[in-house]
Amino acid sequence: MESKRKRNLPYSFEQGPVRPPAEAESLLLRLTRNCPWNQCSFCPLYKNETFSIRALEHIIRDIETAYKTINAIKNACEESARLTQGVVDRMATSIPFVERPLFYAVLHWYSAGMKSIFFQDADSLIMKPADVIEILNLINRYFPEVERITSFARTHTLCNISDENLKTYAELGLNRIHSGLETGSDNILQLVKKGCTKEMQVAAGKKVKNAGIELSECVLLGIGGKNLTEAHAIETAGVINQINPPIIRFLTLVPPRGVELFSKTRPDAFIPATETDIAHEIKRFLENLDGITSYVESHNIVNLHQEVEGVMPGDREKMIGVLTTFLNLSDEERMVYQVGKRLGMFSRLSDVKDPGKFDIAKATCTQYGIHQDNVDMVIREVMQNYMS
Repeated sequence: MESKRKRNLPYSFEQGPVRPPAEAESLLLRLTRNCPWNQCSFCPLYKNETFSIRALEHIIRDIETAYKTINAIKNACEESARLTQGVVDRMATSIPFVERPLFYAVLHWYSAGMKSIFFQDADSLIMKPADVIEILNLINRYFPEVERITSFARTHTLCNISDENLKTYAELGLNRIHSGLETGSDNILQLVKKGCTKEMQVAAGKKVKNAGIELSECVLLGIGGKNLTEAHAIETAGVINQINPPIIRFLTLVPPRGVELFSKTRPDAFIPATETDIAHEIKRFLENLDGITSYVESHNIVNLHQEVEGVMPGDREKMIGVLTTFLNLSDEERMVYQVGKRLGMFSRLSDVKDPGKFDIAKATCTQYGIHQDNVDMVIREVMQNYMS
């Protein structure tokens, strides 16, 4: 089956369209293209794209060329005392055109300290274990100073990797996996065509942890819409309680245009959750976490409540306090905060009590005809434009 997914393309350095925010300084190493599942009804990212596995020899060439490029950069630094733009330009023009994108990627990585490598795209561990092991061995050979190697992985794929292979990956330096849990509700998982069950999610999460790999689980806020927000919060907390992942990441669902979940022709029309719904959802989720020691983060730019951050259980009340403060605002204050935060006028919730900042954000609402009845629709459109 895997051989049918391989595409015999000429070599070129490739980088996929997405990475977690935490991998901004990583060298992005593309093992696979797009997503092997590609049926989630909320995700537009890889639609109309074909999944394929890059040729192992191309990945090896990426790594070996990156090593040579790092040495060339180090030599240039020694000869010129510092790496000026002129030195960079001369180096780039001396490199074959096909390898220039790799040069600039490696230069960025070198500038960031060469501490981490991220495997792309959506599910790179679907590769043959022998190939993953060869890639990890090669990274260890050429870049022994790398501190973290990370990959996305689907629940279904993790369930199909043997415990022995996962432990081998960990021993060779694969020490973090980002997994899109999204929700712990079987009902919602089926509605959004996630391709797994919560039982599989728990099994996959425990496998990763037992292998000694750090697990980062993504919870997709609003994925149950207005009607299933309570089930989403409570059942997702139930799954997380069984896994106790080191990291829980919040990501707010931005309704992309044209994806199946938001089709108006669906008999079970999806009604997007409001920002107030989502605040209640996060609060309910945090209240139902039990016996875990996870770090909770909400850094993504699409999240309204980026201040919700801390380590369970000690920071639970602090995080819930942020949400309670938001929910206790007047309707007008919540509206103004939503607009002000999304447009960069506010950096944190307390800014809504700053008269100067509040008046500017309120004037913006008036100028553009934003009121309490349409603010969530306007914000969705703003975020859609941002994400498109």
